[in-house]
Amino acid sequence: MYAWLPVLLALAVVFVNGWTDAPNAIAAAVASNALSFRRAALLAAVCDGLGAAAAMTFWPVVADRMWALAGLANSPQPMASLCAAFGAVVLWAAAAWRFGIPTSESHALLAGLAGAALARPDGLRSLEPSAWAAAGWGMVLSLLLGAGLGALSLSLLNAAGLPAPLLRRGQVALTALAAFLHGAQDGQKCAGLLLFTLPAGGPLSPRQAAVLCAAVMALGALLGGRPIVEKVGRRLVALRPASALASDMGGCAALLVCTLAGLPVSTTHAKTAAVAGTGWSDGKPVDRTVWRELALTWLFTFPGCALLAFLLARIPRLLSI
Repeated sequence: MYAWLPVLLALAVVFVNGWTDAPNAIAAAVASNALSFRRAALLAAVCDGLGAAAAMTFWPVVADRMWALAGLANSPQPMASLCAAFGAVVLWAAAAWRFGIPTSESHALLAGLAGAALARPDGLRSLEPSAWAAAGWGMVLSLLLGAGLGALSLSLLNAAGLPAPLLRRGQVALTALAAFLHGAQDGQKCAGLLLFTLPAGGPLSPRQAAVLCAAVMALGALLGGRPIVEKVGRRLVALRPASALASDMGGCAALLVCTLAGLPVSTTHAKTAAVAGTGWSDGKPVDRTVWRELALTWLFTFPGCALLAFLLARIPRLLSI
């Protein structure tokens, strides 16, 4: 049973990613009525799988970075560290989902890995500084690029004066692209760590692991993603067809740049920043209560998940895996 615990926890992390992270890719399209929630979630499921499989096959840089971030190569008990990190992510995401707050499972996972590393004898010395520097740059860039490119995209769309039906069709295409890029980011992160939990020469190839992760992620989005869509797509700022499409363009551009650069970033941060930046550029007030909730959750994600993982890694039964 214990041999399968890391695999089950890895899939649980993928599932809660669908709960609280993947819905950001479809929030704007649902809010502007370009797609119903169920159709958007199904479209995202397919494109998430394609993005994860393509990234793991042709550009697995983010997955490789996650291995370096985890510092598991020389760890005496790598599965214990992974179980602690995965467990912390699931607990944190479940608490955030209860309040409809879109957390970043990417950064929760980074925090969990760091906390689990602190519990090992070699501590933070096992972590590769360059990989963590890349993660830090990715966090900053995803926010700045999302907000800036969202505002720029709105200016271009306003100048073009496209009719609303055409804008909504564009949103369908951008929703598919956002989900593809979410799969290329989070899908390959999860698939890479899932493969690490399986025995060498195990039953899954990288592409199959990516597709499995995308399917589990889609199930999480279908079962629990609606509160996140409501908060980001409707409550954070009022979106019209042009601003909704602009937020998709800004979020997608930010994710594409960071993925090609091999930076592990958060779809939540990129897309939420794009929605806020677009709304600000459109002269729409950003709901300060919602933004405060998001900012506080992001602020406490790292110390909260790191502490949880540290405590879980100290459990004797877990360390005996």
